[in-house]
Amino acid sequence: MKIYCITHKPNDNIEKLGLIPVGVGKGNFPKNYIIENSKDNISDKNFCYSETSFHYWIWKNILPSYNDEEWLGTCQYRRYFVKKNFEDKTKNLTHGFLNIKNIDELNLILQKEPANEWNNYDIILCNPYNLSGVKKSKLLKNAFRSILKDPEILFNKKKHTIKLHFEMNHGYGNIEKAANLLPSEDKNDFLDYVSKNTQLNGNCIFLSKNKKLMNDFYKNLFSWLTNCEKVFGFDGNKYGTKRIYSFLTERYMPFWFSKYSKVLAWPWVFFDISKYDS
Repeated sequence: MKIYCITHKPNDNIEKLGLIPVGVGKGNFPKNYIIENSKDNISDKNFCYSETSFHYWIWKNILPSYNDEEWLGTCQYRRYFVKKNFEDKTKNLTHGFLNIKNIDELNLILQKEPANEWNNYDIILCNPYNLSGVKKSKLLKNAFRSILKDPEILFNKKKHTIKLHFEMNHGYGNIEKAANLLPSEDKNDFLDYVSKNTQLNGNCIFLSKNKKLMNDFYKNLFSWLTNCEKVFGFDGNKYGTKRIYSFLTERYMPFWFSKYSKVLAWPWVFFDISKYDS
């Protein structure tokens, strides 16, 4: 299994973990790194696309010669798939992990080989995390326009959907503007998905061994994002809007794979290896 670990600055711990190091952004990286500004790439968009710009690199430079013989996918220097027996401790986590103190302990729990449970599935996504239960004070501060439209948001956790979460963090109405640019066969389904679900299989990482499926996903994703660029541009002045293409990808990825393939959710952890000596 090949797992590409995405980072914006070099870190020797990536190779210690048995992962393939990938350098994105404007940093200087060692020769043993895959660097996203090589070959066919959109590295110039990384400042707005974040890890999604490397997904483009996979699509254009890895998939053409890939032959479905092994699982491949991505992780990030802060987020990793872990073994199934750690599921109870990691479910619904958004930050942190119990009792991981160093790189060696992280290495012991990483999922680095295909699991038997994956045999009948096309895609492995992160276990979902819960978006509901937002404090009223935060709702009033960041979701005022949404509340005016639907006051029940203040009292009903089932209203704390992917759509609301996106509007609070990445601009009111923006996810609907983006959805309107999807093909007709996906537009309403995507809006239904973000409007009804209060859990998100996030983080923009996945594993698969289905070449055709991955190629179809990337073709649809980057066609959509290119259209979104005409609406949102590259001038966002806040983190949540500047990197809107990454956050759109994070919502589109679980939607598309769940609609068009057989998906298995798998445990993952947040652990920032850049804070530990390499």
